[in-house]
Amino acid sequence: MEFVMTDLSLPNANQRRKTETLYFQLAGELAQAIQSGVLQLGEKLPSIRKLSAQRQVSLSTVMEAYRELEDRGLIEARPQSGFYVQKHRNGFSAPELTQPPQQARQVVVDPMWLPATLARLHAIKIDFGFAILAPALFPNQQLQRLLAQVTRHSPELIADYGRPAGDVELRRQIARRALNWGGQFEAEEILITQGAIEALNLCLRAVTQPGDVVAIESPAYFGLLQILESFQLKALEIPTHPQTGISIEALELATRSGEVKACVLLPNFSNPLGSLMPDENKKRLVELLAERHIPLIEDDLYGEFYYKGDRPRPAKAFDKEGNVMLISSFTKTVAPGFRIGWVVAGRHHQKVEQLKFINTFSNAMPLQRTIAKFLESGGYDHHLRRLRRACFDQVMLAVAAIERFFPSDTRLHVPQGGYVFWIELNAVVDTLLLLQHALREGISFTPGPLFSPSHSYRNCLRICCNEPWGARHDHAIERLGELVQQQISEATTTR
Repeated sequence: MEFVMTDLSLPNANQRRKTETLYFQLAGELAQAIQSGVLQLGEKLPSIRKLSAQRQVSLSTVMEAYRELEDRGLIEARPQSGFYVQKHRNGFSAPELTQPPQQARQVVVDPMWLPATLARLHAIKIDFGFAILAPALFPNQQLQRLLAQVTRHSPELIADYGRPAGDVELRRQIARRALNWGGQFEAEEILITQGAIEALNLCLRAVTQPGDVVAIESPAYFGLLQILESFQLKALEIPTHPQTGISIEALELATRSGEVKACVLLPNFSNPLGSLMPDENKKRLVELLAERHIPLIEDDLYGEFYYKGDRPRPAKAFDKEGNVMLISSFTKTVAPGFRIGWVVAGRHHQKVEQLKFINTFSNAMPLQRTIAKFLESGGYDHHLRRLRRACFDQVMLAVAAIERFFPSDTRLHVPQGGYVFWIELNAVVDTLLLLQHALREGISFTPGPLFSPSHSYRNCLRICCNEPWGARHDHAIERLGELVQQQISEATTTR
């Protein structure tokens, strides 16, 4: 089979920065073709000269792309023959649609298994548990300079309490960026919050009462489960596919009775599954919940972490009734220490703003203005391009290591964005027990039961690729694979 790719060539490809970008793009597209099965195990890749001619790029660019794929364990070089897709790759199947319990239940999260607790109690050397990117991946020096400029030119901001709605310059920049995906709202409709976590808290408080039922993905982010627990809300787990997200059909059935009072979803690169809901499903989702007067709280925290193509549209893009409460943040993308999030609450805006006034009143004005200047200057987009490449690279290297070292019956879904992915192991594996053994060797991850109010997914785990990948990460994955195989062997022996 001849593999011909679409043209991604750039002018002046001999310039170092553009060549680097180009070979990462080329390696990324080839990696996706391998992961999806377009390029089969053992299949020969186009020669360096042929691919160079097809793409109108330099021989060195193609060579660098192939070296990158070799480093990821996806291809191998054979003397006097060329490059081939690795034969030893397991080609793991993806997990299927989840099947959680159909009853709503009170949420109880065991804090002993939370990544923050484990980090305090254990000497962790390799951390696959925290969905927090390494400090080196952020534009720290650029923001430091901008913050100094802001406070030098406008020192009165240091003494400014601000307003609950937030800095108008920042809100204007957020509204302008939303135009890229079809967002049609004014700066006045945006409310600045203390990260996405406060926005989520405010939205849930605005539309629910203790004892209400909230529909969620299954598995769902444990931070959301902790909030539901603290508000005494019941969670109804909805079947979710690792590729396309929540089942609209299952949600339609679950919301017929009128018991569900709100729905919280991450349609773009959900945590922990990494799923991406198709636009058609987003449209159906928004229409269904609007018809039934069920507010949709949409967490778009990972929407900017797409690997290729255009930014995926939030479900909010299809909202005509103001029923979608869109949440996002600059915490994951640019400045964790600034704690700047935001929400467009639609018809619930006034209630959410009142709660913001009671809760934290406002955010620090110098930090808000610094983010606004970073957005306005174009620095944010430049940073995001580098961050996406880094996250893609880290995830693909992690996937390649899992496929090399984990048992052949392992299931995993390679996400199209973000930096987390979900692994389903043999049914006999207990990831809580697995974590105990791993922690003794300084390795952490997040076990599956933490993502479910019913404590399901005991044979599943989430891996976070939060820092540049190296040999020590490969060794940690290899050791985890050995521990998994050990559990399987012991279970087989005792039968």
